[in-house]
Amino acid sequence: MISFERGDIVLVRYAFADEPGAKQRPGLVVSGAEYNSSRAEAMILAITSNVTRLLYGDALIEDWRGAGLPMPSVLTATMRTIQRAMVAARLGAIAARELRAAERRVRASLDLRQPSPSRKRFPEPTSL
Repeated sequence: MISFERGDIVLVRYAFADEPGAKQRPGLVVSGAEYNSSRAEAMILAITSNVTRLLYGDALIEDWRGAGLPMPSVLTATMRTIQRAMVAARLGAIAARELRAAERRVRASLDLRQPSPSRKRFPEPTSL
């Protein structure tokens, strides 16, 4: 199995649902070390080479060569959970500043803001 960690750009094999064969697409690993080591899955953000269309939460990857990508690419706000066995290769890693920016865009896309003292919080769960 290919080794990877949070911030890595990986090449993922996706099987076609309605015909034989597969395609490979890059993704940014966003799940953390504990999640990745304790599960058979990983969470990634999709990456596309369609740089002409930016949707909410998307951003151009500034240092696409440094990240190991073959062409200019867009990091999308589309999160996927994949089987770790679907990772065909580790291409590289995204720059730390671009990873932090991706985290902010994902939080905004999911409406996950930092809690403030004035914001109502849900009670902590209690054990049964």
